[in-house]
Amino acid sequence: MNIIPEITRECVTDLINSNQRGDGRALDEYRDVLIETNVISKAEGSARVKIGKTQVIVGIKPSIGEPFPDTPNVGVLMTNGEMLPMADPTFEPGPPSEASVELARVVDRGIRESEMVDLEKLCIEQGKKVWMIFIDLHIIDNDGNLFDAATLAAMSALATTKIPVAKMVGDEVVIDKKNTMDLPLRKKEAMCTFVKIGDKMVLDPSLEEEAILDGRLSIGITEDGGICAMQKGGDKSLTKDDILGAVKIAYSKVPDLLEKVKNA
Repeated sequence: MNIIPEITRECVTDLINSNQRGDGRALDEYRDVLIETNVISKAEGSARVKIGKTQVIVGIKPSIGEPFPDTPNVGVLMTNGEMLPMADPTFEPGPPSEASVELARVVDRGIRESEMVDLEKLCIEQGKKVWMIFIDLHIIDNDGNLFDAATLAAMSALATTKIPVAKMVGDEVVIDKKNTMDLPLRKKEAMCTFVKIGDKMVLDPSLEEEAILDGRLSIGITEDGGICAMQKGGDKSLTKDDILGAVKIAYSKVPDLLEKVKNA
């Protein structure tokens, strides 16, 4: 049992039920968001995102491979998450944890379902060779809300990614490393995560707030206003009003998050 959350639960819940938070933010307010791009020199695309003290770095690595049999004319996306022990004392070395797998899947779903990347343009020759885009999430510091930080970092890294021009000559792929092209992107997407504590839905939860959450809801929204992903977490259910209220707030926050990406 985690003793600290049990001790602080009543205090934090009382604060939130009176529309206050320990760090002085409003219930629907983000911490400071910082986005930097091209932070890994050996990656074809990269970005670092800080939300408060939470920090995530994403690197993009393209590779040529074979398409899946049922989608012979589209490229492949693969998202992996690494939660470094130095980021949080609860993270352990070894195989990916359940939390790491969930993070990677949520980020991957938002990118995939938003149709952010034009996968058909990653086809080199149908049924034979395509570009495979590997998205590696590295959690450097965890102070809550990894979903939003990792989604912003992945999207920012993809926007900076360049891949070499490649073509088939006979049965071989010829790569022209002197000529590159931008990764073909259709649209941008951002995610807003809420936790329910007491009777309130709280945006951008800190680690302390996540430790005592009753429920969690992450909402991915594209720049053209489509909801592309949702992820429910926590043991308790959310009401219809909880969900609709969170969606309304998310719609008001996504344009600002995407503007930060643009400025980065």
